[in-house]
Amino acid sequence: MSRTGRPKAVLELSGAEREQLQRWVRRAKSSQALALRSRIVLGCADGADNKTVAAQLGCAAATVGKWRGRFVARRLDGLTDEPRPGRPPSITADQVEDVVVATLESTPRNATHWSRTKMAERSGLSRSTIGRIWKAFDLKPHRVDGFKLSNDPQFVDKVYDVVGLYLNPPEAAVVLCVDEKSQVQALARSQPAFPLMPGMPERRTHDYVRHGTTSLFAALDVTDGTVISSLHRRHRATEFRKFLNKINATVPEHLDVHLVCDNYGTHKHPTIKSWLRDHPRFHMHFTPTYSSWINQVERFFAYVTTDLLQRSDHRSVQALEHDIRDWIKAWNDNPRPFTWTKTADEILGSLTRLLQRITGAGH
Repeated sequence: MSRTGRPKAVLELSGAEREQLQRWVRRAKSSQALALRSRIVLGCADGADNKTVAAQLGCAAATVGKWRGRFVARRLDGLTDEPRPGRPPSITADQVEDVVVATLESTPRNATHWSRTKMAERSGLSRSTIGRIWKAFDLKPHRVDGFKLSNDPQFVDKVYDVVGLYLNPPEAAVVLCVDEKSQVQALARSQPAFPLMPGMPERRTHDYVRHGTTSLFAALDVTDGTVISSLHRRHRATEFRKFLNKINATVPEHLDVHLVCDNYGTHKHPTIKSWLRDHPRFHMHFTPTYSSWINQVERFFAYVTTDLLQRSDHRSVQALEHDIRDWIKAWNDNPRPFTWTKTADEILGSLTRLLQRITGAGH
């Protein structure tokens, strides 16, 4: 006879309880722990079992069981943290909530974001107390990150296509991540740099003289990390076709060539389409719009920038191109392939959770 386990108490919500839980879910990051507990209760109230809710929310089944039981026993009060023993807090919960809500939902006069000083003046608390509250809730008003969500109608299909090449490359073929780092400037600092010394970092002037630009075309082999590269003064379909000819001459004739590219116009120019028809072993795979993160050659460009270009001092384009060629030669002497671990399903799941966290979608 199979074991059915301990029967679970029926979890039903009143209209007021459901409305309050949904309000906690939608509130922007004031308490992610409370938002998760609210999602657990809402999922259980919809009839899903603990394992299903855990899978949907990315947490342990034991966590679902704990907060389901707490809610059944104490309703909404059961979702808040219990008081801990010790000295009574000198800052009340209402004061903490006021600081957190004000940080998230308002801005100070004549400023775009809160500082500890401004929030201390507003709340009457000390700067150190404000700092502790922000640290406890992982709030960092001084920081801002950029983002751009893809609007590509074929986003899902392209993610599966590109990630499939990384995780399961085709046989008798080479997979190359291709892109151009355009407008690389030859910059000469206006004064000589002061060298690094004990207790003093290297110092460079903030101003410089421009001596022209070049564009770096690169194709990163995802298997071994080697790079095929070219430098051109212009950045057109004509130069991209020349680069394709170099790839064609470099890759052994018996191998197919799969190119991962972005949606830049030169990659889809009639000149390139005609070239591809004449070279049937080449196959183009386009990344979704605004998704440069999925093209591994962008990580290679980041190394070039950090190791060479960020502190460069070149008084001619020729000198800049010479140093870039030397840098890439050294890279190819000891190439470092990047290890791609995320499956397409994991990537899409992460994006879904991000959107739900930001917008409260689906709740």
